[in-house]
Amino acid sequence: MGFIKKIITEVKFIRKMKRMLAAVDDVDSASSNLVPDDIERVVDKYPDNIAFIEDDREWTYRDFDNYANQVANWALVQGGRRDDTVAIFARNRLEYVAIWFGLSKVGMVPALLNYQLRAAPLAHCVNISQAKLAIVDHELLDAWESAQADLPETLSTFIAFGKSKKVSGFDRSVAEQPQTRPRRAIREGILAGRVFMKMFTSGTTGMPKAAKVTHARGQYYMRGFVVASEVNYTDRILMVLPMYHATGGICGVGLALSKGGTVIVRPKFSASTFWDDAVKYKATMFMYVGELCRFLLNVPAHPLEKSHNIRCIIGNGLRPEVWTKFVERFNIPHVVEFYGATEGNISMINFMGKVGAVGRIPEYMRDKTNGALIKFDVETNTHIRGADGFCQRTDVDEIGELIGEIRPGETRFKYEGYEDKNASAKKIIKDVFVKGDRWFRTGDLLWRDKEGYYYFADRIGDTFRWKAENVATNEVAAALTAFDGVTQANVYGVPIPGYDGKAGMASLVADAGVDLDALYKHIEAALPPYARPIFLRITSEAETTGTFKYKKTDLVKDGFDPAKIKDDLYMAHPSEGKYVRLDKDLFKQINDEKIRF
Repeated sequence: MGFIKKIITEVKFIRKMKRMLAAVDDVDSASSNLVPDDIERVVDKYPDNIAFIEDDREWTYRDFDNYANQVANWALVQGGRRDDTVAIFARNRLEYVAIWFGLSKVGMVPALLNYQLRAAPLAHCVNISQAKLAIVDHELLDAWESAQADLPETLSTFIAFGKSKKVSGFDRSVAEQPQTRPRRAIREGILAGRVFMKMFTSGTTGMPKAAKVTHARGQYYMRGFVVASEVNYTDRILMVLPMYHATGGICGVGLALSKGGTVIVRPKFSASTFWDDAVKYKATMFMYVGELCRFLLNVPAHPLEKSHNIRCIIGNGLRPEVWTKFVERFNIPHVVEFYGATEGNISMINFMGKVGAVGRIPEYMRDKTNGALIKFDVETNTHIRGADGFCQRTDVDEIGELIGEIRPGETRFKYEGYEDKNASAKKIIKDVFVKGDRWFRTGDLLWRDKEGYYYFADRIGDTFRWKAENVATNEVAAALTAFDGVTQANVYGVPIPGYDGKAGMASLVADAGVDLDALYKHIEAALPPYARPIFLRITSEAETTGTFKYKKTDLVKDGFDPAKIKDDLYMAHPSEGKYVRLDKDLFKQINDEKIRF
């Protein structure tokens, strides 16, 4: 990049960053301005704009507010009080946001449950949320009943959006309530540092945890991408991500609700109908997670995939090997990639279109942020400290754990944690750079380049050691999915008798008859010896969370034992130089240390 061009680019970056900071400048934990106050101001400014669309139903901002008011008044009739938690177990619907908006108007706290849960995990989430009321989508009644035995008897349940003779009805009760706004005095005295909503972690490695989202944090989420995406009241945001999750349900919805735009609500993501919906509803933006984009790339060409009006996409997890192909194939002008966690206090955003980067913190801005990368030993699962006992910052191009300083009195850098205090404490590291400092552990490994752009490498626990080298699972997965016929790759490490560290294994979703000999040669060319997967299991479908994150816990437990795995199982044979089917005999030879890798 030439010197003049570099200066111009830097000026653009600084100007936009200043505008982004100005957009959240008034967010303060000690403020009495709350999320419902922000939304009501937009309602009053754009009462006739279309707020939500679902199929053939449309709500103006006035309709949206009227329904939310009815929900608020219904909650008061039920005896709801300030700080009471109400569990919401519903799929993406026109009414979804209006329900939590209405509850927040009277100081009650919605807990947004993952609608894909059932039985014990669902009961776990309801119980840790400490909900007193539950609003349940009639389409999810079977899932709800599967958890019934483990739910508290004191929980009052209301079935919504349909009829049921089994429990109290929600729709009729709400319809009977006035559409007038509840008095602002009802939430008088609540400050933005109080809990506004409870959301849940994805549960990739165990049971989900309940993260506390304050009004201030909610305001950051809702306003955070307004400047980066240049959203305005004419924009229409296609929402295919689950609305119980922060990326779609607050960040994406917030884009529209902050500026009087429209949210196009779809029940779920469908690769086959995505472009039909984008064109039909005249979408101009959509929120993504990385695997969603990969799924769209893996389906055959759609006649409308370039006939849309999408001008900007916003999300996280768009891997470099997908990024360029995606924007070129689907003619996407602008990508806003970000990094963040529901419960975390550190976030970054890449609004400059740098392929693969999750954000940027140039050297001259480092003291204005609370983020740092510190050296981490993945083999011992510990931070590397110097002779003085303090952690060490990583160098350029060196992978380390991202942490966020917890700064008392600074709203942006607070850490509210989870409902579970023990779980909250485990995410804090102390005495990092000076005695007594406290930092939030993201559990994510990143690296930065010389320009200050940050790149995601892996989750701690996903990266593993093999033959004295660190193996980043995301890099291995990128190499595997670059091979024709492999559409998804979930990479992890498994222990092998006689070896320190873990051997690479990949669960692949692949076309029938995928050429494993050619895949072996492709892996040889694409990856260093220590990073090449020794074991493959071929499956028809990858198990993911509701936000398309791969689940690995059960896969790791299965290891490479053919007795536990029903999928086709293969091993990179060290003497034959190809993948061969792994049977009981080969499994025994590995365990007897007769086969060495």
